[in-house]
Amino acid sequence: MKSIATSDPKMKVESGVRLIDSHAHIELEPLSNKVPEVIARALATGVIGIITVGIDYDDARAALNIARDNPIVFASIGIHPHNAKGVGDDDLGLMEQLADNPKVVAYGEIGLDFFRNHSPHDVQRGVFDDQIELAKKKNKPMVIHLRDAYAEGLGVLEKKGPYPAGGVIHCFSGDESDAQRALDLGFYISIPGTVTYKKNNQLRSIVSHIPEDRILLETDCPFLSPEPLRGKDNEPSFIIHTARKVAEVRGVELSDLALLTTNNAIRLFNLPL
Repeated sequence: MKSIATSDPKMKVESGVRLIDSHAHIELEPLSNKVPEVIARALATGVIGIITVGIDYDDARAALNIARDNPIVFASIGIHPHNAKGVGDDDLGLMEQLADNPKVVAYGEIGLDFFRNHSPHDVQRGVFDDQIELAKKKNKPMVIHLRDAYAEGLGVLEKKGPYPAGGVIHCFSGDESDAQRALDLGFYISIPGTVTYKKNNQLRSIVSHIPEDRILLETDCPFLSPEPLRGKDNEPSFIIHTARKVAEVRGVELSDLALLTTNNAIRLFNLPL
């Protein structure tokens, strides 16, 4: 198959491959300083959709502004567990207002992070609970962040279900049991560039068994660049490397992997693509 070239020969992609970056942060620095160039590179490597994810009220507004100005960009909004300790009485009401914008396709990322511990655990739990209810009220799919907190986070989700609008465990880093619990909730599992890391055999094993209709791809940019670009600021165009690795692990053609993950993202987030 022919390839379409970009400014970086490593970023060539087969003609006809179309991908969606289901979780990015192009509203964060350094990507926020070069959004037109970032989007142009993404388009050149076959990316047809980007969901940029706000992590507090101000960041959510920034994400939404980028989505309004760019047809292939959509926003998800929420208060990240890192930022839970700063939540005031009015913040959830303000987030609810933003959630009504048609370019907001999901609520999150929300959840628990017991690795960094930027917010006390009890505060994280309270803000997580409140935002689950808000997402359900707005009938938005949820974008869930869990780090060193899978047992408790999945337990919360199991108690508070069901979730008619669905959800995704983003940047999945749990074990096989965690993956099955997420699938049992009806959630999707999103695979980041860490799947390309040489020592990450556990994630590759999980990737090989995720049902076709429940797998998504993401960059989580500007973080977690895949091999062979590890150490650089990540961006949506780099998702091609993750897609290639996931296709290899699952034993399928890149074009088939791209088609199913793109269709999954369109279905979960109700994207007009």
